[in-house]
Amino acid sequence: MVIMTTQNKTLLEDQNSLLVLDDQLCFALYSTMLGMNKVYRNLLKKLGITYSQFLVMMTLWEHDSLSVSEIGGRLFLDSATLTPLLKRMESQGLLLRIRAINDERNVIISLTEQGRDLKQRAIEVRDRVFCATECTPQELTNMRDSLILLRNNLFKNSI
Repeated sequence: MVIMTTQNKTLLEDQNSLLVLDDQLCFALYSTMLGMNKVYRNLLKKLGITYSQFLVMMTLWEHDSLSVSEIGGRLFLDSATLTPLLKRMESQGLLLRIRAINDERNVIISLTEQGRDLKQRAIEVRDRVFCATECTPQELTNMRDSLILLRNNLFKNSI
């Protein structure tokens, strides 16, 4: 039989309180992303694309004709994850995958006319997501900036 002193009991209680799910930043981020994905999933269904495809499209709307590695770098995805996604998007008629002339190992991704036209319809998605957050533009800007700083620090220190 183990007898705990009051001091040991307090220490044990303190250690237990360190692992309360709702007190964890990682869980707050994870569950928030689940909520964000749910909002996007419903809205993007009308566009016929997934959230991952939407991220690729936003990248290409910003800078068309990028290599797979450039898109992957921007989205923090490796080519093994990105390639099947890009193939599906090509079969949907949203983009073209063309091997670079100077280096056939590089694949250049470009928007089709259909892919460019989708941008106008996607603006409504952004507006509806903004409404779903029930935040002010300044609150969202502050949150985004804080999250970017957090992300950069985490990547820097994940070595």
